[in-house]
Amino acid sequence: MNLRDYRNLFVVCSLGLSFLAFTPVLYGFVPLFVGESFSELSILGPGHLAKDYPFNVRANVEESLYVAVGNHMGESTYYRVNVKLRNQTQSFASDTVPSMLDPLYEFSVFLLNGEKWEKLIRFKFLEISREVNSVRVRKLMVNDVIFIVDYSSEWDSENNGFYFQLFFELWLYDTTLRSIKYNERSVGIWLNMTV
Repeated sequence: MNLRDYRNLFVVCSLGLSFLAFTPVLYGFVPLFVGESFSELSILGPGHLAKDYPFNVRANVEESLYVAVGNHMGESTYYRVNVKLRNQTQSFASDTVPSMLDPLYEFSVFLLNGEKWEKLIRFKFLEISREVNSVRVRKLMVNDVIFIVDYSSEWDSENNGFYFQLFFELWLYDTTLRSIKYNERSVGIWLNMTV
């Protein structure tokens, strides 16, 4: 080998060692693998499973379920979960637009990337009255806080019941917009007030 070959070998080895030395620093600024970024929102039954959800509900009887959020955004994220109630004619969240109904209850949580959060939701319907073809719910208690809802549900002859839907919307803090925005995630369960 001549002097030029030794010099080239020295340069290549020096660059390789420099790259290895700075890899941990570069990893902090440039992600080596960028996968799909998403958030997950789910509801689970009282046993922390996707079954045994409350369905037939009665006045003054407490029911429970869990709401869960998972962060797969690739960064720490601030979330807000809105709890809402609707009858079969009121607006539900779509894939891009949240429901126009006001939230009854809110949870706020800050999650690291890859972290999951789960919260028990206890709810009870209060002051229910039955009329000829409808049921009216005046109050709903969520985690010991009472909300005045005053919603009616008409008889659903196709499904034989009076139905209300308890649902959850996921919102997150958008660092670009510097505000909370709807994350296009919502889940809910129908509750039968016929009994």
